[in-house]
Amino acid sequence: MKKSLLAASTTSGLSSTTNRVKKPKEPTIALINIVFLLLIFFLAASTLAPPMDNEVELIDTRLLDNDPPPNALVIRADGSLVLHGNSTTIDDFLQHQKTLTMDDSGLNIRLVPDRQVNAQTLVRIANQLKLGGAESIKLVTQRDTLHD
Repeated sequence: MKKSLLAASTTSGLSSTTNRVKKPKEPTIALINIVFLLLIFFLAASTLAPPMDNEVELIDTRLLDNDPPPNALVIRADGSLVLHGNSTTIDDFLQHQKTLTMDDSGLNIRLVPDRQVNAQTLVRIANQLKLGGAESIKLVTQRDTLHD
């Protein structure tokens, strides 16, 4: 009989310890605090920028022509250079730009490359312009208006 009481006490002791294992608490309060702080941040950030005047209508540039800006150097797909519709060289273009610039500021060049110009040709021409005295070189591109 002692044997059965001992066996019964050990089995009941095991079952009571397995019921006492606590599950870890989930940090839901910390998550709620973070979401609340993010909400406050975005509300505050959206009020920092002043609203635009309601009476102003913005310009629609989709209807403008695609002429290159004046005095821009056009690079054709084959790598040839064009200024005002006439073929030119880098030296002639730089000389023309220097005659237009009255002050001592550096030359600000605009390049209008064809879509098919390879990158090596574009970099070569840009490097030659830099060596010729260009302070800044800006590429003129077309904005995709179909996805606006």
